[in-house]
Amino acid sequence: MNKIIGCLLISFFCFSETGSSQMNTLKSPDGRIEIKFQAADNLNEPLTYRLFRANKPVINSGKIKLEVGDQKLVFKKAEPSKKRGRWKNDFGERKFIPQNFNQLKLSFQPVEATGLRLTILLRVYNEGFAYQYVLNGKSEIILKNEASQFGLPENATAWVSSTAQGILKEKRLNDISDVVERPLTIRLNDSSYLALGEAGLGDFARMKFTFKKGSGMITKLDGETKASKELISPWRYVLLANSPADLLQKNYFLLNLNSPNQIKNTKWIKPGKVLREVTLNTTGAFRTIDFAAQHHIQYILFDAGWYGREDHDSSDARRVSLDPLRAKGTLDLKEVIRYGNTKNVGVILYVNRRALERQLDSLLPLYKSWGVKGLKFGFVQVGSQKWTSWLHEAIEKCARYQMVVDVHDEYRPTGYSRTYPNLLTQEGIRGDEESPTTEHSITTLFTRMIAGAADNTNCYFTSRVDKMGSHTAQMAKAVCIYSPLQFIYWYDHPQWNPLEKFKEADIQEVPELNWYDKLPTTWDETKVLEGHMLDFATIARRKGADWFVGSLNGTTPRKVKMPLLFLKKGKEYVATIYTHDPDMKTATHVQIKKMDVKSDTVLELMVGSRDGIAVQISPKEKE
Repeated sequence: MNKIIGCLLISFFCFSETGSSQMNTLKSPDGRIEIKFQAADNLNEPLTYRLFRANKPVINSGKIKLEVGDQKLVFKKAEPSKKRGRWKNDFGERKFIPQNFNQLKLSFQPVEATGLRLTILLRVYNEGFAYQYVLNGKSEIILKNEASQFGLPENATAWVSSTAQGILKEKRLNDISDVVERPLTIRLNDSSYLALGEAGLGDFARMKFTFKKGSGMITKLDGETKASKELISPWRYVLLANSPADLLQKNYFLLNLNSPNQIKNTKWIKPGKVLREVTLNTTGAFRTIDFAAQHHIQYILFDAGWYGREDHDSSDARRVSLDPLRAKGTLDLKEVIRYGNTKNVGVILYVNRRALERQLDSLLPLYKSWGVKGLKFGFVQVGSQKWTSWLHEAIEKCARYQMVVDVHDEYRPTGYSRTYPNLLTQEGIRGDEESPTTEHSITTLFTRMIAGAADNTNCYFTSRVDKMGSHTAQMAKAVCIYSPLQFIYWYDHPQWNPLEKFKEADIQEVPELNWYDKLPTTWDETKVLEGHMLDFATIARRKGADWFVGSLNGTTPRKVKMPLLFLKKGKEYVATIYTHDPDMKTATHVQIKKMDVKSDTVLELMVGSRDGIAVQISPKEKE
């Protein structure tokens, strides 16, 4: 480059000659986060950078590294832009999401006419830094891998799992020997945390991280990625925070790195609670619907087995054919859907990926004609560009037929729910089906939940609750682990014979069911009040005028001090407080207390080992 592009006076960036030791800068709107970078003339390694927060280094050596063939580049131009404002999210953890960033678009030309053109977008938000690259060519583009580098101190601590549903373990970076999941939460010190990850994944191979001595964390694609003439990468991001709670508070950052909503009319998208139907017969389904209607549960789910063996390619998801290993009797699905409609309870169907891959285009119009409201995708294939693309196209197709979607198993979100909000939730979490301890669920909040909604399959009456923690911890998890489709009583079901004694999985009409009855699944406002990676977390969420608070505790009993500063000043409220009391002579040992509170009230509550607290706060009715 022969001339200086220049420095904008009021500005957020300074760009000058590259190809030398000159470092260029780009700052966040509030000026606290800064990237200093240098462009190069090599397509395989076109940019290096350093990242700072409050003038302190975070990433000492960052590099964009692409395995796409050796080629020389010539810098063409740098185009600055910025965005200030917010957008509305009707299906999230908060109604309004701030979106403020400064951007620099760097364009490179190939030296040879047959080479690839490269564009790099650099964005610095008040919450963190992100980049995206675009390759353009005259024929097929093949990206064999991306090995971009995030240079971090080797003794920094990370919480890692090699699989989306695996156990999270704390490790030093230099002890990481496997490819690990994203988001990857890292502690630099007690007041500096960050999360590395991927956002806006669509038609591209999935990315994970591995460690390389001397380089830090390195991106690794799940196979090569191809495109005919233009290849657009997902965003790679660094989310910066003072604490684990601060990281989770800023998790809207990923949504900002995705395209806006592409569904013109979203009135048909209905979040809500879901109850699994376990009998797979008509009589049992009617009882499940009756219970759901009585307890303000919006959907029932027919899980695996309603159309035969889910793991057999011969099973046809276009007709009801019960798996004899799972159910006996008969299921008149159309009649169940009709009955559910009279009770305002919708039906969601589970379909394994084997049937989805073969039959999706015929299933969607058929299910629409039946009156089905949504699909739960089972055991989807993930990772490669082929299956990543297939999955996101399937979600788009479901939107055309007004189907909400829950994607299960190893799929982790990267913010696609902003673009297609019919994707209400997904698994990609070590949920209650695996009986995680309460402290593991706390760690999950500050790692997996940075990525977005998670179907945790919340349990309540089953005996595995005692392995995980307390019943009030389960109640708190239903607030803390956000999911617009909130599956509750996962291994439990309505009592089929009221004349018999309660069995383990029977849902008992205990007083605290009122908590689940009133629990919303999407929110107007969310505040992460406190949190430590393994020890505790408290989250308050508002829907309308009501607040729901969940507090989870690890293995050390403690006193929770909960200031209610989030309440409106001068307004009176009533708090309904659910705590664990082992002396309570009930099956769940839940004590319920009510008290008048205001914004200057500080709740002080004892919480035990692997325990939790649930609180509903509503405006006080005038007498």
